[in-house]
Amino acid sequence: MTITLRKAYRQRSMISVLCVCMVVPSSLLAQTDAGKSTTKTPAQTTADSSSGATKGHDDAYVIGADDILAVSVWKEPEVSRTVPVRSDGKISLPLAGEVQASGQTPHQLELELTAKLRSFISEPEVTVIVSEVRSQKFNVLGQVQRPGTYPLTSASTVLDAIALAGGFRDFAKQKSIYVLRQNPDGGQSRLPFNYKEVIKGKDSAQNVKLQARDTVVVP
Repeated sequence: MTITLRKAYRQRSMISVLCVCMVVPSSLLAQTDAGKSTTKTPAQTTADSSSGATKGHDDAYVIGADDILAVSVWKEPEVSRTVPVRSDGKISLPLAGEVQASGQTPHQLELELTAKLRSFISEPEVTVIVSEVRSQKFNVLGQVQRPGTYPLTSASTVLDAIALAGGFRDFAKQKSIYVLRQNPDGGQSRLPFNYKEVIKGKDSAQNVKLQARDTVVVP
């Protein structure tokens, strides 16, 4: 009887050991698989970090006089700085000297600065951001309550300009308003605007979107 019990005990012990040997590798495999799913290679990490990067400027925007530009040269803090665009359209930057900024997009200016700095810095990486838009303005003159210069937005129209200027004075000729616009060749165009017709829904095409340096004249 005693011998039979001992055999049974030994068999149970062997079964327990086999179960442990089978369970432990499975748990190790599960941990390994979990590690593979959560651990990223350096390339994957770089790709993830770069996928959320966004451009700091709009390539369609054209820089103008009085704009404020933030020029950053990677790992070159002595060259990086915030500079105003002067009335002659130029900026001054260490090593690069004086550079024409007005009339260029931020991306075009980046390329020009990169070319100029390449003589002094190995593989310069330049970023240009318009930190303050000051060149995009229009004027309102004549018989309005507050004639002056106003900031231009993408949606500014002639009616918006009149509203910003506080409306008409008593003797304003509301049918004879016009917009003076600068042409690329240096001349001016005169765009008529009949306030009475526009507010009645007639010939609403007269209510044009304003452009930088437009002047709304209310006789």
